Amino acid sequence: MTTMADRITHKLDAAFAPQSLQVIDESHQHHGHGGWREGGETHFRVNIVSEAFLGKSRLERHRLVNAALAEELAERVHALAIAAKAPGEG
Repeated sequence: MTTMADRITHKLDAAFAPQSLQVIDESHQHHGHGGWREGGETHFRVNIVSEAFLGKSRLERHRLVNAALAEELAERVHALAIAAKAPGEG
């Protein structure tokens, strides 16, 4: 069985060929809050560094990540915190 974190990682790898990628399931921190479901896999943090983000604004970067994960966001993912950077950015 593939976890949601694995699905997110696979899709972001395919879409952005990142130099660095972390997908962190933070669902346990939101137990009992809005959007939380039994079994977790609802709240994630993504840290991604890719050349695809060069010259793009923060908003454009977030839109690209959200578009790549549209299916997951529609299905189960309630919240996605995104840190999308280009190589060399702090």
